[in-house]
Amino acid sequence: MEPPHSEVELARKIFSFLKEWRIDRKIFSLTLDNASANDSMQCILKEHLSLQNSLLCGGEFFHIRCCTHILNLIVQEGLKVASGALNKIRESIKYVKASEARMISFNECVTQVGGIDTGMGLQLDVSTRWNSTYVMLESAIKYRRAFGSLSLFDKNFKSCPLNEEWMRAEKMKDFLLPFNIITNLFSGSSYPTSNMYFMQIWKIECLLIDNLSVDDSVIQDIATRMKENFDKYWSDYSVILAITAVLDPRMKLDTLKFCYSKLHPINWEQKLENVKTKLYTLFAQYETRDFGASSSSVVVPSLETKGDGVPSKDVNWEWINYVCETESPTGKSELDKYLEEPKLKPKYHENLDVLGHWRGHQNEFPSLSKMACDILSILITTVASESNAFPLPLPLPFPFHFCVKNMPLVLVHEF
Repeated sequence: MEPPHSEVELARKIFSFLKEWRIDRKIFSLTLDNASANDSMQCILKEHLSLQNSLLCGGEFFHIRCCTHILNLIVQEGLKVASGALNKIRESIKYVKASEARMISFNECVTQVGGIDTGMGLQLDVSTRWNSTYVMLESAIKYRRAFGSLSLFDKNFKSCPLNEEWMRAEKMKDFLLPFNIITNLFSGSSYPTSNMYFMQIWKIECLLIDNLSVDDSVIQDIATRMKENFDKYWSDYSVILAITAVLDPRMKLDTLKFCYSKLHPINWEQKLENVKTKLYTLFAQYETRDFGASSSSVVVPSLETKGDGVPSKDVNWEWINYVCETESPTGKSELDKYLEEPKLKPKYHENLDVLGHWRGHQNEFPSLSKMACDILSILITTVASESNAFPLPLPLPFPFHFCVKNMPLVLVHEF
């Protein structure tokens, strides 16, 4: 896209693509990073789509914030606590890698001190990508004694961290390990379905809260800074992505109840009720859109007949047959029935293909399965950890994924 990259022009360009591809009435959500222009741009685009009544629930679930970018902002705040140690480690690696002669000297130090696992090698980070900083810490700590040895023989090497700085780096590495695992889950080359979101964000909040009161002042300071940023971006978990957890047959509402009550004992019921209300509202729109009315609430009219008792050709037989086949004797909706069914036991379904599960239940839950597949296909991240390039391959069904130059965007549509 040629300049200007203003919010209005970006929204106009994206809207023109949607029109050109004839998917402007099939958009469910838009996944964006935290670029400053994105908030205004998505508001303008949402208004365009709302004017033609394209978005479900008035576009309430339209904007999805990229989890990888948000997590990066949160962790970067924590890294500031050990910025001195990090800078020294970074400069030490740069120093060693600056010439072949220094690499030879460093390798001699590695051999001399012995007992160093050299399989990982020295890894230099990209300072704006915190997970690469974690890898740098992990590699540098393995070579700690070699760096110390080099500092004794090379008087030009002045950036070697002090013992207390190495200790701080080790504490930070151990603390960040769970966050690194979650980041890799979010931003791997194979994008996870969105039901993974809720539990991972919940784990992050649990980790931060648990470490706010530890005895170690370094870890406590890191956790405090990260929790402040967590509250800024994720104080209220995305409702639509909490709904995806409910649509995982291993979790449903019981999992949300457990998670909310553990972290928010005072108002967990309010949070759970909010998700449940939005879930039923969204499902009602799927039923109405697909069939003209909700199958759980519609009353089947008496059939119009002509004078000879033959039903009129004007009767919508397709609709009547659908109601007769899907409406339960108790008048419960598909969503009611799904929530009342026993959950699948995680120990027997650890690697469940949730999208495949819903595709296999299309006959039993026609409207709910369609909603589930749409929502579970929402991208929770716009990037993969292995690359900063866009676009990237997606394993999701029927994706529309495109790039406006310097503006990575992901559109997840609904069919």
